[in-house]
Amino acid sequence: MNSLESLCNIGKTLANRLRSVGIQTPEDLRTKGSVRAYLRVQSMTPEKLPVCYNLYSLEGAIRNKRWTDLSEEDKTSLRKRAGLLE
Repeated sequence: MNSLESLCNIGKTLANRLRSVGIQTPEDLRTKGSVRAYLRVQSMTPEKLPVCYNLYSLEGAIRNKRWTDLSEEDKTSLRKRAGLLE
């Protein structure tokens, strides 16, 4: 089993936040998906989390690419699915 930190874009802080909401492994993250994982982490965090460091990072981790390499269309779709856009 790989650790969450072995994934692209996932550092210690984000990995710990994921673990705190029951996402323990890369497979857990893939199963939940980036949007559900982001929303779970956000619900447990009192401050608003930066979208780029969290939602995009999670999607990039699932795709094995840097979050900065996600297309604008992908980013817009993610924000819509997470309820961050009307």
